[in-house]
Amino acid sequence: MNSMKIRRTAIAVAAAALLPFSLAACSDSGSDTKATPSTAAEDAAKTGESTPAGDTTTGDQPFGPACAGVPEEGAGSFDGMAKDPVATAASNNPALSTLVTAVKQAGLVDTLNNAKDITVFAPTNDAFAKIPKADLDKVLADKATLTKILTYHVVGQKLTPKQLESGSFETLQKGMVTTTGSGESYKVNDTANVVCGNVRTANANVYIIDTVLMPK
Repeated sequence: MNSMKIRRTAIAVAAAALLPFSLAACSDSGSDTKATPSTAAEDAAKTGESTPAGDTTTGDQPFGPACAGVPEEGAGSFDGMAKDPVATAASNNPALSTLVTAVKQAGLVDTLNNAKDITVFAPTNDAFAKIPKADLDKVLADKATLTKILTYHVVGQKLTPKQLESGSFETLQKGMVTTTGSGESYKVNDTANVVCGNVRTANANVYIIDTVLMPK
């Protein structure tokens, strides 16, 4: 009898000693099982996050302080302008109304709208306002001079921001414009700042500038 009690007691002690290890093993096993999908989910999340980040570095989006003034919807929005040829698109942007008037005065609406794959450096109303009114009125009344000035703002290829970093391009006026800069800061001829760049229209890339360019 005594030996049986001793054996039962030994078995009970052994079982009690092994129980925590068994529970720990089960717990570890459970946590391993749960860790796998969690890690997979985290990897998927990281992968998902990398795609938009890549998109933002493609340079496809308009940039610059003046872009904030572009309407979010309608014909004058970025989406709306992308559907129209450049002269029509500009006419829907209130900040370019003086330029549009000048283009009409020079009879260049059809020329610009029918051109393929061009870049337009588009002066804002404020850019034209820097020119003394008497001088501006004189230019607007002189179709030949006005045409030279306006076609000097047009390059016969679509330029990306990367190309503007250090570029020299022939214009439709046959003169040359130079561009410098990087990131979201660019200058044209060292005088005009790009205030809203990489705006797409149906046939052109537009860089809105704060100073009228003058042919040399």
